[in-house]
Amino acid sequence: MSNKLGFIGCGEMAGAIIKGILKSGMFASSDINASVRTGKSASTKSKHLKIKVLADNDYVSKNSEVLFIATKPNQVDEVLNEIGNNADNKLVISIASGISTMHIEEKLQKSRVIRVMPNTPSMIGEGISGICRGKLATDEDEKFVVELFTSVGHVIIVDEERMDVVTALSGSGPAFFYQIFDDMAKSGEKLGLDYEKSLKLVLQTAIGAAKLANMSEVPLSELIQSVSTPGGCTEVGIKEMHNLKSIDLFSNVIEKTALKTHSHG
Repeated sequence: MSNKLGFIGCGEMAGAIIKGILKSGMFASSDINASVRTGKSASTKSKHLKIKVLADNDYVSKNSEVLFIATKPNQVDEVLNEIGNNADNKLVISIASGISTMHIEEKLQKSRVIRVMPNTPSMIGEGISGICRGKLATDEDEKFVVELFTSVGHVIIVDEERMDVVTALSGSGPAFFYQIFDDMAKSGEKLGLDYEKSLKLVLQTAIGAAKLANMSEVPLSELIQSVSTPGGCTEVGIKEMHNLKSIDLFSNVIEKTALKTHSHG
């Protein structure tokens, strides 16, 4: 499917997706256009991403077969009003957090809409995206979007009412992990190991643990036990996590993030 892709909005997430798509080879740089608010930003983004970037939503929406809505949530209505009929009979992929397919369909009544929640590791082909489709989107549309986002990582298909949870877990998730990595590295530094070495230990341990958990067929509880000798240091650490109610911490973080996402819609 040799669609030309047009990105309305070209921030961090759109840039990550564009980089991932180009790296995968599914589309060439000449197949992708994007629009931003100012000419200065367009020039910077064009050089950075090596694609055509303009300060012209009308041009991009007219001259693209597949449109990405990649603006901030509070800019979506303005953009939908602006592109109007240019989106008729086209596939519109929205990565705007918290904006429902129904909302977009009310504005673009002749468009086929699919909503995607990607994350920034898409930039290196390690993303994961939640996908749900609107009422006019076809099986072929869904297959194309799955293929497109599989080119930059992994995909799950979910009911739309669960997209806020997807956003909290994986869309915002990288930032939560970065915070944990920083906290752990600073804890190592506090105990006398310099920050850079502490961070290297933390990052590689996280990579290895995630890969092992992903490959393993045993539940996480067994993997925890496999590291925890009864009466040993790991068990002490796990008990401290339980004492401090780490489950409540993460429940609160995910719930508040999901609620904030929902409020955008």
